[in-house]
Amino acid sequence: MVLTAAEERVLELLSLSRTNKEIASVLGISPATVKRHIENIFRKLGLRNRVEAAIYALSRDACCAAIRSGCRLELWRRRWESGEA
Repeated sequence: MVLTAAEERVLELLSLSRTNKEIASVLGISPATVKRHIENIFRKLGLRNRVEAAIYALSRDACCAAIRSGCRLELWRRRWESGEA
């Protein structure tokens, strides 16, 4: 499922280890709205918690950065060097 623009912004801040209160302050919305966005993110992406959501966001961003840089194997190289592959 596709995330809304608001859910994308919440996910980005969540991946930076921000609390719901901090996310709400940055986005100018209520903590309850942040909580609702996070619940929607979990449901849409099949995630169980904030850690999984952060890993998803960071992995997606790393993959996109590697593709944008013109080196599609860059992400795999980094994983291989770190022993994750």
